[in-house]
Amino acid sequence: MRRLGLSLALCLMPVLGHAQDKAETLADIQNELGQLAAQFNALKAELVASGAATNGSAGGDALTRMDTIEAELARLTARTEEVELKLNRVVSDGTNRIGDIEYRLCEVTEGCDPANLGATPALGGDTGGAVAPVATDAGAAPATDATAGAEMAVSEKEDFDRAKGVLGQGDFPGAAALFATYAESYPGGPLVPEAHYLRGEALSKQGDTANAARAYLDAFSAKPDGPIAPDALLKLGEGLGALGQVQEACVTLAEVGSRFPTSMAATQATVAMQGFACQ
Repeated sequence: MRRLGLSLALCLMPVLGHAQDKAETLADIQNELGQLAAQFNALKAELVASGAATNGSAGGDALTRMDTIEAELARLTARTEEVELKLNRVVSDGTNRIGDIEYRLCEVTEGCDPANLGATPALGGDTGGAVAPVATDAGAAPATDATAGAEMAVSEKEDFDRAKGVLGQGDFPGAAALFATYAESYPGGPLVPEAHYLRGEALSKQGDTANAARAYLDAFSAKPDGPIAPDALLKLGEGLGALGQVQEACVTLAEVGSRFPTSMAATQATVAMQGFACQ
């Protein structure tokens, strides 16, 4: 039984370590549980075959304890499957909501044909991460990830700074075009959410509310749990309201407080909801 206990402890270490290592996925846990169950069953079969489980040399009622451990393994496996199903439902619901907003924005955008809209990418790629509170000055872009500089090429940073400089000079059409080009040139880059957000700011300054709202939606969709997300969702809700999509605006603004309750954007969303007479 000492050997069995040591084997179980060694196998469980990676599973318990998942709580401290967010890089592991739910699939990793399920795989480790499966491996652990297989090793446990092999040890149980070895113990039974040797007769140690019945002659008392293993100590106490070994089979009873092993059955208890086996039942717990089955419970943990079932629990991970339940969590996976819930996670899939959340992702599916969020993706459908974004797809619906994209469709409605396209309807009110000149030159946009809803029939040409492609499938909406699945919401989020790293669910489960903690959301950091964001506090920003009105009209200013939220702070970006602290590690962004270490994750991008020099040319990528230069292109972003160039677009930001054009925005600072008041050339809103030029800035919007540069930020759009940046997002297309560096998909998945750490500054892409902010590029979409600032493109939305540039378009908003031009009075192009519909395309600005789409840009804010792109900023949120690029990283739904990132530092830009609260303000992007706030601006999206305000844009929907300005376009006459009041019901959708109220739902979107309510999501700000639900997802990011401690952020400044949540407070601003509450004020905006009062302005739209949201129920």
